[in-house]
Amino acid sequence: MGNDRAPPVSLVRILLVGEAPGAVSPELEADRAQAIADLERENLFEPVGVPPGPYELRLSIQEGRLVFDIRDLQSRPLVAHLLALGPFRRLVKDYHLLVESYGKAVQEGREARLQAIDMGRRGLHNEAARLLTERLAGKVAIDLETARRLFTLLAVLHQRV
Repeated sequence: MGNDRAPPVSLVRILLVGEAPGAVSPELEADRAQAIADLERENLFEPVGVPPGPYELRLSIQEGRLVFDIRDLQSRPLVAHLLALGPFRRLVKDYHLLVESYGKAVQEGREARLQAIDMGRRGLHNEAARLLTERLAGKVAIDLETARRLFTLLAVLHQRV
């Protein structure tokens, strides 16, 4: 038998709490849907001090904090972690500007501009993922791809704030 097994998936359900349907642009909605689908397919998410997963994650923004409400699959609370949004504000603002620029470039059919925006977006996601990983250190172990996708969800939630 080869080593073809998919990586373990510890997050199997991701909910954005307080998200108003239709409150975000079609581009952000597409990013949100893709991030959730990718997370539910593959992730590394290991909360410290709780039984092994799989988990349900309820993400929300409450009183200026990002809330990671981690639950079992019967929706029973296991642990919640709150992160200050301040360190993420510039990155979220830049992300929204890039998404807006991308939408305009698509409408204008500017291929070279799309590629430049994609490169900027990847760099921004990597920077945000490193920050998220640092902020969750000692609370939840995550890998780079999981952190990138969680940042996308943070940016979508932040759109409404």
